[in-house]
Amino acid sequence: MRYSIGTVAKKMNIPASTLRYYDKNGLLPFVDRNDSGQRSFKDNDLNFLEVISCMKKCGMTIKEIRHFIDLCMEGDVTLDARYDLLKKEEQSVTDQINTLQKQRDFLHYKMWYFKTALEAGTEDIHMTQTAEGKRVDPDIHQQYQAALAKCHNIKELIDYQKDYEKDQQKRALKNTSLSLNRNG
Repeated sequence: MRYSIGTVAKKMNIPASTLRYYDKNGLLPFVDRNDSGQRSFKDNDLNFLEVISCMKKCGMTIKEIRHFIDLCMEGDVTLDARYDLLKKEEQSVTDQINTLQKQRDFLHYKMWYFKTALEAGTEDIHMTQTAEGKRVDPDIHQQYQAALAKCHNIKELIDYQKDYEKDQQKRALKNTSLSLNRNG
């Protein structure tokens, strides 16, 4: 079956302008042209687009993706080279995942920090007094790690839910007290 660029754009959820950009930069040498000169995609071309999309999401450059596509166009003689390139990219993605996990872990720590401060009504619970004034307790990370070790679900440790009903009740009581004091 054959597909127009518009059909492929919708089917793959890739803007047509991106597909044209890919073609202009040598990523679509496998795409045929019809008699009118318009791109005519085959089913197998969609598989290549999935590969290109994955590689872009992994952070590969256009040049790196073009190199991989060129290797594919050369056929079986490049199977080893293609495998090696993907193996190298897998390691890069693994490194990215590890970095992101560390960033996420730090965000969880900071969320716990602010959740506990919100629950206490002050950030002072995490402070210690020094000759230079208040500063964050140097043992705060250990406190977080201890809380994390006891936790069965990270969401319980870091999610803060304002109790709007209690806040509304407090405001209502306060307003009632103010009214009574004015009238009394």
